[in-house]
Amino acid sequence: MTASPRTGAHTPTAKQQWAGGLTAFAGIMLMIAGLLSLFRGIMAIAQDDVFVTTPNYVFKFDLTSWGWIHLALGVVAIAVSFGLFGPAMWARIAGVAIAGLVIIANFLSLPYYPVWSVVMIALSGFIIWALCVVKRDDAGAMP
Repeated sequence: MTASPRTGAHTPTAKQQWAGGLTAFAGIMLMIAGLLSLFRGIMAIAQDDVFVTTPNYVFKFDLTSWGWIHLALGVVAIAVSFGLFGPAMWARIAGVAIAGLVIIANFLSLPYYPVWSVVMIALSGFIIWALCVVKRDDAGAMP
């Protein structure tokens, strides 16, 4: 932060504003990804016939099991996304971990809902990028 000559108040630099914007972007996108994962989990638990079943798949689970996995990831992603709206390092680390788990879960359930899985993998990749590109000193100085 730099001190303003007139008021003596600190104003964030452009770099710190950029870091704050990326963290807010990641928080909102993680919340959206969590909500979508939550809805996908509820959909898989309640209505198995919505998904395509693949007869010969290495990672074949019951669709209800996949539903519970996506539901749990969605709940945790939503909880972590609230931590990203403050300058919390634990939330950035947990956000990267949860987005990575969402990528893995969507890759493993790819045959059941292929287009949606690819969209969620790309969305989670953007979340990881936004959380990793911000430097520690930039994120800690956010207002």
